[in-house]
Amino acid sequence: MRGSRVCGDGGGGGGRGGTAAFLAAVVLCGLMLLTGGADAQGIQPPSSYKTLSGDAPLVIAKGGFSGVFPGSSQDAYAFAALASAPDTSWWCDVQLTKDGVGICLGNIDMRNSTTIAGIYPARKNTYVVDGASKAGWFSVDFNMSELLNVSLTQSIWSRSDKFDYYQYPILSVTDLPLVVKHPSIWLNVQHAIFYRQHGLNMRSYMLSLLKRVSVNYISSPELGFLQSISQRVSSKTKLVYSFPDKITSDPSTNQTYSSMLSNLTFIKTVASGIIVPKSYIWQVSNDNYLLPPKSIVQDAHKAGLEIYASDFANDRIIPYNYSYDPLQEYLSFVSNGDFAVDGVLTEFPITASEAIGCFTQLNASKADHGKPLIISHNGASGDYPDCTDLAYQNAIKDGADIIDCTLQVTSDGVLICMSSINLLDTTNVQMTSFSTLASVIPAIRPTTGVFTFNLTWNNINDSALTPKMSSPWSNYYLVRNPRYTNKGKFLKFTDFLEYGKDKDLYGIMVIIENAAFMAESLGFDIIESVTTALSDAGYDNQTAKEVMIQSEDSAVLVKFKQQKTQYKLVYTLPQGIGDVSNSSLADVKEFAHAVVVDKSSVFAQSLHFIIKQTNLLKDLQSAGLAVYAQVFSNEFVSQPWDFFSDATVEINSYVQTLKVDGLITDFPKTVRRYKRNSCTGLGDNTPVYMQTVNVGDLAKLIKSQGVAGAQPPAVAPMPVLNASSVEQPAFPPVAPKGSPPGASPPPGSSPSDAYAAAVCTWILLVAACVALLI
Repeated sequence: MRGSRVCGDGGGGGGRGGTAAFLAAVVLCGLMLLTGGADAQGIQPPSSYKTLSGDAPLVIAKGGFSGVFPGSSQDAYAFAALASAPDTSWWCDVQLTKDGVGICLGNIDMRNSTTIAGIYPARKNTYVVDGASKAGWFSVDFNMSELLNVSLTQSIWSRSDKFDYYQYPILSVTDLPLVVKHPSIWLNVQHAIFYRQHGLNMRSYMLSLLKRVSVNYISSPELGFLQSISQRVSSKTKLVYSFPDKITSDPSTNQTYSSMLSNLTFIKTVASGIIVPKSYIWQVSNDNYLLPPKSIVQDAHKAGLEIYASDFANDRIIPYNYSYDPLQEYLSFVSNGDFAVDGVLTEFPITASEAIGCFTQLNASKADHGKPLIISHNGASGDYPDCTDLAYQNAIKDGADIIDCTLQVTSDGVLICMSSINLLDTTNVQMTSFSTLASVIPAIRPTTGVFTFNLTWNNINDSALTPKMSSPWSNYYLVRNPRYTNKGKFLKFTDFLEYGKDKDLYGIMVIIENAAFMAESLGFDIIESVTTALSDAGYDNQTAKEVMIQSEDSAVLVKFKQQKTQYKLVYTLPQGIGDVSNSSLADVKEFAHAVVVDKSSVFAQSLHFIIKQTNLLKDLQSAGLAVYAQVFSNEFVSQPWDFFSDATVEINSYVQTLKVDGLITDFPKTVRRYKRNSCTGLGDNTPVYMQTVNVGDLAKLIKSQGVAGAQPPAVAPMPVLNASSVEQPAFPPVAPKGSPPGASPPPGSSPSDAYAAAVCTWILLVAACVALLI
């Protein structure tokens, strides 16, 4: 949950009574925060917005905070009040029951957002909706009293279903002012004609409602409905014409929406604004990249109409131009220099509030190189293939303080930057003739590989061998920047060192892996080679750039320490530990100045809910060690539910609450933009949407209800780092150069397969020799 905005544990017993208790606590906390400081807590205005009025764009919470809670539930609306700008508008899709009660429900078919199919399995019906036959459960078939037994559920199946167990009741429209005090209410009427066909009059209902409830906005895709109420609503209620995403014609006018879009001056005679899917403004190519924006925003403003954009959610695949960063998407609609929409309809109002309130006017662009340091992870590997010239160029352009190079060695002894020793991970080697070199080397990994030391630098630099974009979340069908999948060139370590010398960087990070294997099996002393390369490049007699040596092998860092190196030594802690023993902490301090901690060690999680923070960071920081956390990604599946599928919320927690010294990230531009946000340094006046997350409160909230099946499974105690895990055998002597021992053919291959591979390799060598002789 958000900061200290949860009172106690968020409520009492289970079921609807427990929900009501939690709701009261949440609303109380929200009111305490939002009263008396509206200006300080609200949107931070830039000099001017390119909206119709010049005011900040409106945040419209679709069904409340429906990205976490079931849409249109009381906690969805209440939590949106806690986590959003104070003037956020609460969107309610109005449906009518058989007895004429208006309810808030996201879809005319109740099946996907409620438990109705299980409560009334025999009452499924089929009706014509928007000109097409639709089967489902419809509110027109039920009296409100019958719906009291029906509860709301999360309509997006990829989201957590844990809050479905709360049995949230369906809210009537008149309940909204009771959920949040003085709300800005937006009522959307999607199907007025449908209800009229079933003997229900949406116009009469709405006009009656307006006498009892203050409504700020009424929208509908049926212009006829808006016309029918336009003379009866007060000037305080804005009418907004909605353009649906799929329906081709307005059933109230029999005109296509495309023709209506070309007649904005006529719409202006009825409505004060229009709301359109975001794709109407920024169209997207077939391969999911942005096309040039349409002029619809400027056209609407020219006609005197406000224009709102819909369909925003953090947990959807958005155009690759945004690098999976939902905040960047909002900025392209509200602060792109050419236009700004007048509002955004979103299921995650916290992110829209952040974008508008803190990121439309960034602080000075010059990199300050202050805490937290922005450390690239294989360059800007979220957008470009790991450790390529493009990845490094863009990491620097995007504001990295430190660029990193993970060292590997070729068969001819050339050090190169590559994120994996296995070329199958980072290149298209399986599509080249070098694939015949595949083997299993248990000392490195138990699976098949074609390794960097199998090829010369010229082989790796060959045009046939191309980089391959890393996709750490591909099991969720999330791929990165496909147009650049095989772009860029690999760098030698010496080129990397030269590249970093004249750039505006705080320093470089040199990462050493498999050092003992290189010494014992390849006859290669990587420590001596790194020391020599740094000296030759002039890094040993300068202070402008900090050099960090990172390794998970304590023996490597011990040897550097014995050489009285001036470089900063950084120890990579094992993943998944939750604490460190005093003896291991003392050992680490003997050879390291800083540590790298994986995010999995910072919080204990269950089903992506944070259960608690571990003691690890506190112990490391108390010992005087600098702490760098890794790896930060923009993809929404990389963050626990507690961070609301928003990389900026996660970064904010690590910076403001955990106070880490550096963030190792695939997307340096996301962290750099965070460091430049205009809400930094506001202290007590920090807007609620930029306050830090009180991690674990979502899990506490679920646990407080005591509902069977709702709680995430208990987590086992996380292991403690002991001295025995830190201490490594002394760095081995360098063996005479020779063939790597222990290599075997890939698992499942037969001796004849291995023989065939060897023959193929021999033929290639012979062919190469013949070519040289010719």
